[in-house]
Amino acid sequence: PAAVEEPPKAPTPPPPPVPTSAPLNVSVDDVNDNSLTISWKGPETVGDSGLDGYTVEYCKDGTTDWLVANEELSPTTHYCIKNLTAGDLLHVRVVAVNPGGRSEPAVLADPVPIREVADRPKIRMPRNLRARCVRQVGAQINLVVPFLGKPNPVVLWLKDGQPLDKQRVNIRNSDKDSILFIRTAQREDSGVFEMTVKVDSFEDKATIILQIVELPGPPASVKLVDAWGFNAALEWTVPKDNGNTEITGYTVQKADLKTGEWFTVLEHYHRLTATVSDLIMGNSYQFRVFAENRVGRSESCAITKEVAHIQKTGILYKPPEYPERDFSEAPKFTTALNDRAATVGYTTKLLCSVRGSPRPKIEWLKNKMIIGDDPKFRKLSTQGICSLEIRKPCSFDGGVYTCRAKNEQGEATVSCKLEVKRMSLRPHVVKVIAIVIIINEM
Repeated sequence: PAAVEEPPKAPTPPPPPVPTSAPLNVSVDDVNDNSLTISWKGPETVGDSGLDGYTVEYCKDGTTDWLVANEELSPTTHYCIKNLTAGDLLHVRVVAVNPGGRSEPAVLADPVPIREVADRPKIRMPRNLRARCVRQVGAQINLVVPFLGKPNPVVLWLKDGQPLDKQRVNIRNSDKDSILFIRTAQREDSGVFEMTVKVDSFEDKATIILQIVELPGPPASVKLVDAWGFNAALEWTVPKDNGNTEITGYTVQKADLKTGEWFTVLEHYHRLTATVSDLIMGNSYQFRVFAENRVGRSESCAITKEVAHIQKTGILYKPPEYPERDFSEAPKFTTALNDRAATVGYTTKLLCSVRGSPRPKIEWLKNKMIIGDDPKFRKLSTQGICSLEIRKPCSFDGGVYTCRAKNEQGEATVSCKLEVKRMSLRPHVVKVIAIVIIINEM
């Protein structure tokens, strides 16, 4: 038999369009005697059908007659409702529209009075309250916060998101400021205080962080870890109560059991371990530790149960041993001889400097011949400075002079040229002729 062809199946119809979710966060941007401007955020879920726009609707308080404010859908997330009547109290809602229809409406939280707002609310927080406000236990708290707002500003206070405890905190409001008053501050008064000023649908918020502090408790424990020589090592733990503020340091004291008097050995100390030194041989000591914070030092302390006994005997000092170092060094001239020109009959001096270890022996040579004990020459060597003085040299004293330094490590030499010149007689002859001419003229 011939195969029977099945008729083609009809295409699956697309799913029907679905409305979007409701718009979010409807709020008032502006209001006056005849108009109201609102804004909102788009819906979280739009779907495949997209979004065509928004419809803004309103009705008077006490009625259910919702009126459409915009004839055409609004593509933006803000809209100004115009031609309103001053004095009316209006409810406002926004609906998102797409091919699937209307979404659930997003309704403004409170009805809006149609009137001119003379002065929008604005909190003018003082500079000293913008940072953390720290006060001590028992202090009187009186915080004044000015603000702007007309007409009829409403002031609300919360502590840590909850209403205030009126038995602990008093609030005094005027049309210009709000005063937070606590007669005697306690640590439980610490927290984040939030102030809200409202004028109709407008509001402004500010926070004050209040921290009530007091002296810390003592360290939880302290013990003597070790005692040796003239020293004692201590160790302690942080306090269980820090006074509601950070621990800034510790004070360590010692007491000789013979006198029982306490003396401070460390103050404003930041670590949890310490070594107390310079204890007296043969005495016994006890130690105690106080905690410190920004308020001051703890009233009580932690005391060691153990006693440190500083023994009289058995203390031997062994000086450290250092390996001997070889400082031997061959002679080396640090300042060379310079060529010089001297005048016949005028004493001159040659200078150089040398170093070496052991101290080198110095010899002077003229034209490579050692200069002996000639009274014409005076040889000196002091702290590495070598000098050769030539007394009233003549023209024969010119030549090459050499200084030679020797020690066990080696030797070094340095040389220079000395030129001895005769003084010219021409200036003297001129002076004599001039004197003769003057005498003849007289």
